[in-house]
Amino acid sequence: MKNHIIADMFEKMAAVLEFKGEMPFKVNAYRKASRVIGDLQVDIEQIWRQGRLEDIPGIGSGLAKKIDEFLRTGRMTKYEEVMADVPPGLIELLEIQNLGPKTLALAHEKLQVNNLEDLKRVLADGSLARLPGMGAKKAENIIKGIELYERAKGRISLGIAVPLVEEIITQLQERTSVKRISPAGSLRRMRETVGDIDILVETEKGAEIIAEFVHLPQVTRVLAAGDTKGSIIVEGEIQVDLRAVRPESYGSALQYFTGSKAHNIHLREIAKKRGLKISEYGIFCGKKQLGGSKEEEIYENLDLVWIPPEIREDRGEIERAAEHNLPNLVSLEDIAGDLHVHSNYSDASISIEEIARKAKELGYSYIAICDHSQSAKYARGVEVERLKHKWQEIKQLNTKISGITILSGTEVDILADGTLDYPDEILAQMDIVVAAIHSGFKQRVTERLIAAMQNPYVNIIAHPTGRLISKREGYEVDLDAVLRVAAQTGTALEINAYYDRLDLSDVNARRAADMGIKLAINTDAHLLEHFRMMRLGVGVARRAWLEPKDVLNTWPLEKIRQFCQQKWQKLK
Repeated sequence: MKNHIIADMFEKMAAVLEFKGEMPFKVNAYRKASRVIGDLQVDIEQIWRQGRLEDIPGIGSGLAKKIDEFLRTGRMTKYEEVMADVPPGLIELLEIQNLGPKTLALAHEKLQVNNLEDLKRVLADGSLARLPGMGAKKAENIIKGIELYERAKGRISLGIAVPLVEEIITQLQERTSVKRISPAGSLRRMRETVGDIDILVETEKGAEIIAEFVHLPQVTRVLAAGDTKGSIIVEGEIQVDLRAVRPESYGSALQYFTGSKAHNIHLREIAKKRGLKISEYGIFCGKKQLGGSKEEEIYENLDLVWIPPEIREDRGEIERAAEHNLPNLVSLEDIAGDLHVHSNYSDASISIEEIARKAKELGYSYIAICDHSQSAKYARGVEVERLKHKWQEIKQLNTKISGITILSGTEVDILADGTLDYPDEILAQMDIVVAAIHSGFKQRVTERLIAAMQNPYVNIIAHPTGRLISKREGYEVDLDAVLRVAAQTGTALEINAYYDRLDLSDVNARRAADMGIKLAINTDAHLLEHFRMMRLGVGVARRAWLEPKDVLNTWPLEKIRQFCQQKWQKLK
């Protein structure tokens, strides 16, 4: 799909225009278009052929013409104009956290910074820190930003990899007679970012399957096409490898190529002590193959129960499997609702009725409309008067639409002084209150989060560390202190399922659950397409060993109401 190529072009245009000092409304228009197109579930070419580009939220006639030109010709004149007089190395630097466009413009003008090596040079010799308005602390933060950027470079977001692999698998199933087929590697383990993408297919006709694979419409370059392995580059310069495996070895190959490395080493050590050997071809005693057709056979021959892929990280799962005492991991089917969704009352492009009907279609029994609060002017935050109109609309829709309960909620801003953006008398009328920090990421964040959790009406803290996987590490926060207060006050923490957040991370979500803190897996949806990201949040929860009892939005609505009431009674 061209979605991510166009989204990337618009994001780069926004960054370069901001660097050049363009008016904020133009920058924001490109940035919003990038986000919306990147999140589309359907192929933008399909929308274009139907003449419906302007039906995409945030895409007006001007942007639609640019997309049309690109899809017709493979070029976008405006993109070329914007990029023409900016060195390519500077465009790369605009992706680095803590290096804003104004700072970069100053470094470019005064210190001739044109690329990453130039930036590292002026940081090393101290000349950047001596620029007006800079200083040692800002320079140190830019160094951290470079480290984050270099770690993330070459990695693929889970939110891009999952739909890409599903599309490829569907096409192979339609075009060939494949039987079993599955992603492997870190993608199957639902790591938040992945390297190259691996797919395994069971077949005795490897050459035929691979011939189809290398001719899929997404392919831009073929790296290899043999009898047992094919490698392609698809749009976005992403490498995808397909391995053709015979039926008797499919399970062992899937186990082997899923990993993790540490998990597999531990298994091999156990096998060696028993005089067995594990490889991608099976589990063997001498030359005799004991199993390999199914993954379960590898584990059974080691007296282990099958271990779900998401927890194969050698973090105690093998010991628990030996005791037949693995957790009953939460699944997508357990999700009963979403407790953090935005509507067109704030910065989303979907009506409450559209949200409710989509939630019902997904089989949810409740959905919470949590728009931004009044101080969030950048996101059309909802003033109290409009909030009352919203409550009335929700009340009417709850009588109109059966089979789903719409909850009145808010994503209330935690302000710089630690107070909340609505008074308690307003919060008390909400069904669910999600509190979040959206500004002042280095201003007393820990104290502000603690103050919010000590409010009896706050039920959930949204995206608790504030990270964006591709751009920033998050708030300067003492997470240990936040977790202690969450446990003390009975406040839930969010696993934000948006692909560039996935916040809390798996490691921190497991820490929280071990302390008795409840988690809520929410999409933070601003488009109907965002609902599909729930599975990414569930992937994080599974990696965190969470069970349905740990996750607020697997519960029936009455139990959630009791959870909120218990906190109110405890702190009031």
